[in-house]
Amino acid sequence: MIGALQDKIEAHFSGHETFPLRQMWLKKAVDKADTEGRLLKEVFSDERAIADFGVGRNMVSSIKHWALACDVLAEDDSRRHFNLTHVGAEIFRTGGLDPYSESPVSAWYAHWCLAGRGTRSTTWYWLFNVFSSQAFSREDALPTLTAFAMSLTAGKKLSSATLGRDLDTCLRGYAPRSTTASVEESAESMLAELGLLQEERKGIFTFRRGPKSTLPDALFAWALLDYWMRNRRAESSLTFETAAYAQGSPGRVFKLDEESVAERLFALADLTNGRLRWSDTSGLRQVHRSDFDPELLMTQLLRDSYA
Repeated sequence: MIGALQDKIEAHFSGHETFPLRQMWLKKAVDKADTEGRLLKEVFSDERAIADFGVGRNMVSSIKHWALACDVLAEDDSRRHFNLTHVGAEIFRTGGLDPYSESPVSAWYAHWCLAGRGTRSTTWYWLFNVFSSQAFSREDALPTLTAFAMSLTAGKKLSSATLGRDLDTCLRGYAPRSTTASVEESAESMLAELGLLQEERKGIFTFRRGPKSTLPDALFAWALLDYWMRNRRAESSLTFETAAYAQGSPGRVFKLDEESVAERLFALADLTNGRLRWSDTSGLRQVHRSDFDPELLMTQLLRDSYA
């Protein structure tokens, strides 16, 4: 399984400057784009950046990192500037679906980018897809993260301090420690509201698996289609087990139980006008897809998620 992952996931364990993603940071990045959706790289590095963003220099770097990791910004082929992505504009631009990150759907979207895609967030992907313990401490998790990281870098040793900081940043993003975190940090953590991870007692974290009341069926369908197009584009059907348990699947990334996954799969035909449909024939449980433009359907599902 790890061999397959090596083809899809790059080892990326820094860039956030140890600041978890905060509520308004994606919006701050989007607001710097011009009318054509472009941002010069200097926006994040010149002398005016601190005043423009209203945060310290390290936080400016962190905002850039999270905007890229959440697919709100993308680097231009010329490498001279960043472009606002279609989804970034759709959600966070003034007049967009959720310009001020007031809806939990935006947090679910960010979580999917970090833990479902893992483009610049290897630890997030690992924690929700590869790591198997239900309850754990940082000390339990770090050795297995180190082994996973080495598998992605052909055995090249990574700094344990770097991996430790990345893991700490990941855990604090979902479960801020009220005893040590500032009131501002606890209140502004974008992913904490999802309730996916909690610090049950000091230093012991547990996943909260089961139904997710703030996750719309339409965003589940959007994520399923995103997984399908990224990992199994050539296949016209997915099994229930794939949707529920495969690494990078919505069932796994959103920590849903079997019943919750099944209920959401049953709703696919109505949500997508039959483009995605569930079948259970002779004990073979599958989702089928017809011939359609996946990008158009994903755009519609994203909009429906905020309806």
